[in-house]
Amino acid sequence: MAQVNTEILPFNTTAFRNGEFVEVSDADVKGKWAIFFFYPADFTFVCPTELGDLADHYEELKGLGVEVYSVSTDTHFVHKAWHDASDTISKITYNMLGDANGTITNNFGVMREGQGLADRATFIVDPDGIIQAVEVTAEGIGRNAAELVRKVRAAIYVREHPGEVCPAKWEEGAATLAPSLDLVGKI
Repeated sequence: MAQVNTEILPFNTTAFRNGEFVEVSDADVKGKWAIFFFYPADFTFVCPTELGDLADHYEELKGLGVEVYSVSTDTHFVHKAWHDASDTISKITYNMLGDANGTITNNFGVMREGQGLADRATFIVDPDGIIQAVEVTAEGIGRNAAELVRKVRAAIYVREHPGEVCPAKWEEGAATLAPSLDLVGKI
């Protein structure tokens, strides 16, 4: 699986976004924050609840300068069909990447062996294309977009404030820590 502090690998694919098919590559990701949100398949059960939750937070993420890329091994045509058929999925305006050949899913190391499906995995990528956070859950465990937004805010803060770190449950505006010898054993 792709690791924190590694650069994303090259890819080029077609996505469904806002009623259109668009080309997306790794070059489009550079220069801004990104979330790669892998899920097993369209027309399933937990996946639409997660994607809908993420859609509900998309404007907030865009306001932070973050672009969202949902990824499954379905084609962009299947994404469009699902978008047209589901009230939950119809509210999605972020990129739904088609990955039928598995390039992106394999690049991130979340392809299920012998199944051709992506694991339920999230990657936060910084403007340099470097992975800053990874989350993988089991098939039946859905993710929480509000917590993802919190993690993105923390990643942005740490990048913009070298020498500071965000403690557990950190929320924007809360105190941070400046690791030093003076803090050892005091927390």
